[in-house]
Order: sequence, then C-alpha cells, then structure tokens
Amino acid sequence: MVQIEQLAARTPAVSAAEILQGFHPSPRFGEVSFASYRPDPAQPSQAAAVKALESFAASVGNGSGGGLFSRIFGKKDNGRAGIYLDGGFGVGKTHLLASLWHSAPGPKAFGTFVEYTNLVGALSFRKTVEALSSYKLVCIDEFELDDPGDTVLMSRLMRELADAGVRLAATSNTLPGSLGEGRFAAVDFQREIQVLADQFDVIRIDGEDYRHRGLPAAPAPLKTEDLKRHMHAEFDGQTVAVDDFRQLVDHLAGVHPSRYRQLIAGIDGVVWRDVETITEQAVALRFVVLADRLYDKDVPILASGVPFDKLFTEEMMNGGYMKKYYRAVSRLTALAREGQNHEPS
Repeated sequence: MVQIEQLAARTPAVSAAEILQGFHPSPRFGEVSFASYRPDPAQPSQAAAVKALESFAASVGNGSGGGLFSRIFGKKDNGRAGIYLDGGFGVGKTHLLASLWHSAPGPKAFGTFVEYTNLVGALSFRKTVEALSSYKLVCIDEFELDDPGDTVLMSRLMRELADAGVRLAATSNTLPGSLGEGRFAAVDFQREIQVLADQFDVIRIDGEDYRHRGLPAAPAPLKTEDLKRHMHAEFDGQTVAVDDFRQLVDHLAGVHPSRYRQLIAGIDGVVWRDVETITEQAVALRFVVLADRLYDKDVPILASGVPFDKLFTEEMMNGGYMKKYYRAVSRLTALAREGQNHEPS
C-alpha cells in the first residue's frame, strides 16, 4: 500500500528558529567522513584537498583563527580564517565540507549560500551575526556569485564572523560565463570579498562528475500510463508525492525556496507525470533548488515525459547559470537511476 501525497498541495510555514536549527548537513551527508571520500587517482588535487581539510579541521577551536582583538594585540598568526574549495559539480566538494563539519568541534553551522541569505532575511543581518559569532565553524556550501546584492551581504557577514574569531569554510559555485571555463578566479574572489580575501586559502579540486565514472546512462523516462504500476512496485509501504509536472512547477512560484526542505518532509519518493522542458529562467532556478533538496534527502524519482537532460533549454545549459543546471541534471539523473534501476545515487 502506498500513501500518496501531492507537493502542489503543500504550503509549509517555517519560523526563523526552525531555519537556524536546520543548519547541519543533510541526511545524505549525515555520516560522511574524510575516510569515506574516494579520491580519483587520476586527479591528485582531490587527495591533496583531503589532507588540507584534515589539517584545517584540527585547527578549529584552538584559537588559531583569532579574532579582531587578538590579531591587533595578540601574537601574530600566519594561519588564515577560512578555506575555500573550488571545483566542478560532482567532484565531492559537499562531501568534503560535511566531513570537515563532522570532524570539527562545535558549536558549528552548515548550510548553503541560499540558506544563509534566507537566514539573514528571517533574523536581520545583525541578529544573524550575533547568532553565529559564538560558533567555532561556519560552513557555506555552494557559494554563489550570481547576485551582486547577496554577494555583498555574504561578504560582509563572512568578514564580521572572521573578525569574531569564527573559522570559515566554503565551496564555490561561480558563474562560468564571467570566470571562464567554470573555474574559480582568485582575483575575482578577492575583489568580491575585499579585505576578507586574504584570510582564505583557495583549494582547487579537479575531476569529472563522480556520478558519471563508469555508471550507465540515465534511464529512459517511463510511459505515463506505467507510472502507477512502477510506483506500487517501488514504494510499497512508503509515502510518495505524485504530481503533474506543470502543476508542481507553477506551485513552486508561491513557495519560498527556504521552505523547500519542509515541502518534501516525510516524502520517500516522488512521481512526476509528463515532465517538460522549462523555458523560463526564474522557474528553472527555483527548480534547481528543489533538485538540490531532493538530492540532499536521497528521494528516488519516477517520471514520464522528457528525459532530465532535456529539462532545461540548450540556451540555459550554455548560459551564465550553466553550472547550476548541470548540477541539477546530474542529481536528478542519479535519483532517477535510483528510482528505476535501484542504483545508488
């Protein structure tokens, strides 16, 4: 027996306190470690990143980050307050960032760039600084440079936290069109975060999407008339969200992305009827957030319609947000493989 829900019928309300309480790695990364990360032997930068993060984790909580007062009046410390991981999608940056979070002492916070900007919107900038200044470590996943206002806001937040002695760690999600070949440009990063830049060590992690290493291609979409049969076979005894794709996409416009985690709470699988190519940029970017939240919770997908590599237009896949869209396609494809072929995502 399958318990059927509908995401398009859900309108979750989330308080500021609930947002703050959720700043920890998602269940997908709930038990990862440096030891469970599998570096690609062909990419030595991956193993080097593990060693650098292990060393950084050992420094968290021992005062090496310093604060503004200690840096002015105390012993000079050549250590940097933060570490910044740059790399393409699927090379394990989030795995490594979560491993750092797990190995470091608390109190500590872990969230995406968007979740921190949402936190500032919920609490105000000053209260967010006050809430996080007592933390030993703040991890920011998928640091984005696609909105000047949010970038300035986060730069200021990171600078004030560093001045309070908080250690910082981040992963990058830059605009390939402005940074060239999707690679992180340190000089651009320094310009964006200004005086905070020299407190960060930038580590490049090379490699291809690990989900494409030797794995089969994404399964073909199911026929709409076969979805019900597959759903009962795959999700017996579980709770499944069944939606017409167009209705779901329209519903997302009325739900703030900060609530997408609660939108899919309690859902064990999703079934989408008649997936179609998204042609509007704003709609596509919202759907990227939903894809991230589904991947965080490892929610398998059964779908009919167009395959996920056709979810976004060719123009989008080659435009300024291409990194976001490639990540979403990669993650949705992995969840579809899990739903249809029982392959781990």
